[in-house]
Amino acid sequence: MSTPLLTACGLTVEIGGKQVCSDLNLDIHAGQCWALLGTNGIGKTTLLHTLAGLRTPTAGQILLNGLAIDTLPRRQVARQMGLLLQEEGDAFPGTVLETALSGRHPHLGRWQWESAADIALAEQALAQVGLAGLETRQINTLSGGERRRLSVATLLTQDPRLFLLDEPTNHLDPHQQITLLEQLTSQVQEETRGLLMILHDVNLASRFCDHALLLFGEGESLYGPLSRVLRAKNIERLYSHPVIELDGPRGPIYLPQ
Repeated sequence: MSTPLLTACGLTVEIGGKQVCSDLNLDIHAGQCWALLGTNGIGKTTLLHTLAGLRTPTAGQILLNGLAIDTLPRRQVARQMGLLLQEEGDAFPGTVLETALSGRHPHLGRWQWESAADIALAEQALAQVGLAGLETRQINTLSGGERRRLSVATLLTQDPRLFLLDEPTNHLDPHQQITLLEQLTSQVQEETRGLLMILHDVNLASRFCDHALLLFGEGESLYGPLSRVLRAKNIERLYSHPVIELDGPRGPIYLPQ
């Protein structure tokens, strides 16, 4: 098998005296879609930021395409990995197109302007998330859902091989959730990219992912193929609540009792 896009080697992550994971050994390969699941406050965002190289782990190492991420220039990391934050802050005014084009910054020289090809890529990304026709709108006039989709479009414009997404469905209605995840997962599978995303809806994970990482607390985790990991007994342990497993048209559906 080819070199993983992202590898966690013996990774231990702690925050505020709490252990998020312990001795985590994880490979994310091209074509894989991973769900990161756990209760509120368990450390999902902390782990995601650590995997992105924004935090130093307590122990272990993170490899990006086989190279230690802490030895790579951030511009090089940004060309290969795209991170969607849980909430986006807009420090400066700008239009929808200008914001999407900021995803090209890792690929441009210090004084280089965006090319026609960059603009075309941004426009294509905006169309993918349903924002075509809003290119000249100011971002401060967008709804929460529109702003979230713009963040995803900016990430698509960045064009990384690996997506790390913190609650990509935040602020989105059910139709937009399904549409967006269909776009992302099909792009991962067709273009041999990789995806790890934090989700709160276990049924979205069941429908769109093929691997899962569950955080139970106190450093305990379970990870691997979805068919082995996302089972009713593990979900009940994960959320401390009984669930019912039903057969759905696109795989199992889990309902709280």
